[in-house]
Amino acid sequence: MLEFRIDELLKEQNKSRYWLVKELHTSYPVIDNLADNTARAVRLDTLEKLMKAFDCEIGDLFKKKTQ
Repeated sequence: MLEFRIDELLKEQNKSRYWLVKELHTSYPVIDNLADNTARAVRLDTLEKLMKAFDCEIGDLFKKKTQ
């Protein structure tokens, strides 16, 4: 299973969830759900916005979930 690395990427870039909300022009609950890995689905345009915001590739957004 995969998990988002949102908080790790934010920490690496010294950014906040608030910054990401503004960067993606979305709501705080959307970012919280992604960062906390509680989102049930993710839109492709959201993935593209995350890649642009973090200046990364799609694979950089995820990590394998450890048991």
